[in-house]
Amino acid sequence: MNYFDAHTHTNFVAYDADRDDVFARTREAGVGMNIVGTQLDTSKTAVALAEKEGGDVYATIGLHPIHTSRSYHDAAELGDGGKEFTSRGEVFDVAAYQALGKSPRVIAIGEVGLDYFRCDDSTKKIQQDAFIQQVELANTLGKPLMLHVRATSGTMNAYEDVLDLIKAHAKVAGDVHFFAGDWSVARRFLDLGFTLSFTGVLTFTHDYDEVVRNTPLDMLLSETDAPYVTPMPHRGTRNEPAYVIEVVRAIARIKGVGEDEAARQLVENVRRVFGI
Repeated sequence: MNYFDAHTHTNFVAYDADRDDVFARTREAGVGMNIVGTQLDTSKTAVALAEKEGGDVYATIGLHPIHTSRSYHDAAELGDGGKEFTSRGEVFDVAAYQALGKSPRVIAIGEVGLDYFRCDDSTKKIQQDAFIQQVELANTLGKPLMLHVRATSGTMNAYEDVLDLIKAHAKVAGDVHFFAGDWSVARRFLDLGFTLSFTGVLTFTHDYDEVVRNTPLDMLLSETDAPYVTPMPHRGTRNEPAYVIEVVRAIARIKGVGEDEAARQLVENVRRVFGI
């Protein structure tokens, strides 16, 4: 394993037609992956795929904040490769997720957190309650957290609330997936022992260069968030784990280190954070 995609959704229907080919290309590229659930059914699929594939394929289980209540999400919100959908809303079933978490292929609880991009105050409370329950599950299982945090446009409000809840409830650390906060917020997560992971956005925008540049290399992870946010030069096509190599190249460029050095350190970080 020369690279690792710390956050991918190859369990999604976007891969139903050619999933075996995607896994074959990923293995050929020397890329390991963490398949992330977003609700109970996709968490079950993530575990099943990780158990079937074995090797450097792992799973993360959890209830995504946008799935805690009924909500509509359009293609513009989801970005490149996204498809509109309506979340039916799911009540967190601690027993079901705890049973899934017993699989040796499960390396984290996620993606969990708070998403304030479009929600009202009642939805925020539902999200917060579900997040606390999942932090407590992570504490019980001794698994790190895979955080999803998205603030209201122009604010850091969801990051602020997640930090408060982690300080109050978490006994474990983990990773902040698809980090989109500023450096002041980043430092607070780093101080709590959380790594920050970045996607293909690094290949087509400089919005997060400051955070990547300032974050120690041993506190960064690479991810695709596939099938979303396809990196250059593959823009306009569906994303997949093998493309995480482009993210590693971008991190190396921003940090001013060699690609091989970056790749080695990012894999070491994954092994440390997830215990693999």
